[in-house]
Amino acid sequence: MTTPGPVQQEMESLLRAAFPDAIFALSNDSASHHGHMGDDGSGESHFSLNIEWVGFAGMNRVARQRAVNKALGDLPGQRVHALALRATVPGEG
Repeated sequence: MTTPGPVQQEMESLLRAAFPDAIFALSNDSASHHGHMGDDGSGESHFSLNIEWVGFAGMNRVARQRAVNKALGDLPGQRVHALALRATVPGEG
């Protein structure tokens, strides 16, 4: 297993701060997109995030995505080309 790079570490820190007690897995998928559109050569351009947080209760999928994007600030769309996101509440399939 490789050590997370600085962008991934920053993302994880921002997620922990914004979503206390959340359970999440952030995966760097950049290697599988090497040479494709959006690959900036940094090795940290494409990520997948699965996040489970009780605070998402009552929020629809779009509101959850907006909350995550807000927490990550300028990372999505600036330093991160793509973020595949799955945001759920505990017990939700």
